[in-house]
Amino acid sequence: MNQETANYIMQRMSKYLDNSQMIKLKDTLDESLRQSEDGILEKSSQELLDMFIATKRLEGRSEKTLFLYRFNIEKMLEKSEKNVCVMNTDDIRGYLSSYQEQNGVSKATVDNVRRNLSSFFKWLEDENYIFKSPLRRIHKIKTSIHVRETYADEELEKLRDDCRELRNLAIIDVLNSTGIRVGELVNLDIDDINFEERECVVLGKGDKERIVYFDARTKLHLKKYLRSRNDSNPALFVTIRNPHHRLKAGGVEIMLKKMGEDCNVNHVHPHKFRRTMATTAIDKGMPIEQVQHLLGHEKIDTTLHYAMVKQSNVKMAHKKYIG
Repeated sequence: MNQETANYIMQRMSKYLDNSQMIKLKDTLDESLRQSEDGILEKSSQELLDMFIATKRLEGRSEKTLFLYRFNIEKMLEKSEKNVCVMNTDDIRGYLSSYQEQNGVSKATVDNVRRNLSSFFKWLEDENYIFKSPLRRIHKIKTSIHVRETYADEELEKLRDDCRELRNLAIIDVLNSTGIRVGELVNLDIDDINFEERECVVLGKGDKERIVYFDARTKLHLKKYLRSRNDSNPALFVTIRNPHHRLKAGGVEIMLKKMGEDCNVNHVHPHKFRRTMATTAIDKGMPIEQVQHLLGHEKIDTTLHYAMVKQSNVKMAHKKYIG
């Protein structure tokens, strides 16, 4: 935009605005002209994205989160010929609508894309590259809430009985009693475990440390597993075969899936232990704030998504208080 364009806008708007509004408009146009002269608006969308990713990396976002930011934002940039600094709400709405239609994804997936884009445009606003994020008027996409499965007591016993390796039994017990993420599990070192207090320090999302606790059965199985090892690897869980490397998250997922198939337990995966622990804790009366702390959630709403009240207890409560 040049001075001639700014003057034209002022003339066109003079019949609609009072004096104070005209002064505000002039200040805004003058600021835009200064930014253009400084080269702020001349930065490409890709340059701004790179700066955004660098900022979020400095803030401690995980590489997985950074990958999702870049992937979803670059997908939008591929579909738009506009610089992000001049994109408006209709542009974003149109993109999200076409994204869902062309990819056949769920509303939850589209909302994840919306959140990534919102973070980017909010950063542009905070850094004064744009005056107002076009996503302010695009609200959270409503999604249906499904009651996710948890392990029944019988299923947990089946999995334990099927364990042929001490390591696998210890993994099941640690996941079930602590509710930690699989990524947190495989990053644990032996030195992180305090057997006397039955607790361990885990490094969660955003490199935030927290203490989680395990039960007596987990303590016994962990000690038995560690006594059986003859390697010097500091990792709490290592591969079965020599040379013993730190176990990876994918290895845990594959191991649990195979165990589920062998003992006829459906949908066995690490995250299901986390959801089971949260549900059981709340079901037995643990305050939701304490469950939130154990799971390492920043927002309590996230904890509530994990913890589903057992329908059998709802029925019993109905009989007690109403029926």
